[in-house]
Amino acid sequence: MAKLFIKQAEQYAAARPNYPIKLFEFIASKTPCHDLAWDVGAGSGQASRSVNSIPNFHLAGIYKKVIATDTSSKQLEFAAKLPNVRYELTPPTMTTSEIEKLVATESSVDLVTVAQALHWFDLTTFYSNVKHVLKKPNGVIAAWCYTNPEVNAAVDKVFQRFYDEKLGPHWDKARRLVEDGYRGIEFPFEKVDDDDDDDDESTGSQSLPVNKFVTEREMVLEEYMTYLRSTSAYQTAKEKGLEILTAEMEGEFADSWKEDGIEKKIVRFPIHLLIGRVGEGRRV
Repeated sequence: MAKLFIKQAEQYAAARPNYPIKLFEFIASKTPCHDLAWDVGAGSGQASRSVNSIPNFHLAGIYKKVIATDTSSKQLEFAAKLPNVRYELTPPTMTTSEIEKLVATESSVDLVTVAQALHWFDLTTFYSNVKHVLKKPNGVIAAWCYTNPEVNAAVDKVFQRFYDEKLGPHWDKARRLVEDGYRGIEFPFEKVDDDDDDDDESTGSQSLPVNKFVTEREMVLEEYMTYLRSTSAYQTAKEKGLEILTAEMEGEFADSWKEDGIEKKIVRFPIHLLIGRVGEGRRV
């Protein structure tokens, strides 16, 4: 997985959205202690670092220590350097002894987070490692993905055609899990109840994720285009010698962007969250 993001690591760090305050507030409210968090697949540190310049609502602002790991050294180069965050380059899968050496000891972690990366993992091995390091019984795992950007009717119409016709053939099969909002992914953990059931789209079943968050980022056209170029499907096409963001395609995006006369637009990314505690679970 890491190789898909090496060449566009700088674009990824520059163009990808951060995550909303409410997401971190909700997750942190489910862990009684805020001593140690493990951010897995940290990439360039969107979950670990500050969120929209607000200092206290990100992992490093809530938890005393954060261990942020990734399999890409290039991605980690662009992560923010914070005094209570330790970055570790790790292999794609780790044995128990490697987990103890590189991450944390048994039953010592309050929270494991995975932002926009769970679909790439060897889940059997990863979940075994998570169960090893999480505190019992109150350790929590929170994994989320965000789906396609939403701007306005004009831009979204061009994007959907670009997504279906140009990006579509080059996505890894794991992308389907993101498109489905992680509803089809294995998650063998006990459901963490949402205190505000009226806002939860689930029916109380363990099989559905909490789905009530949106992250927003203000972008000009070039930042939006940089986001498109940071996708793994775009990079896969480039590796095959294909430029799917042709001049014609860029022109269509530019025309749709200008339609409302607003240069900077709010781009919304719906977030789908899975959150649970160690315990017996089932495939969702």
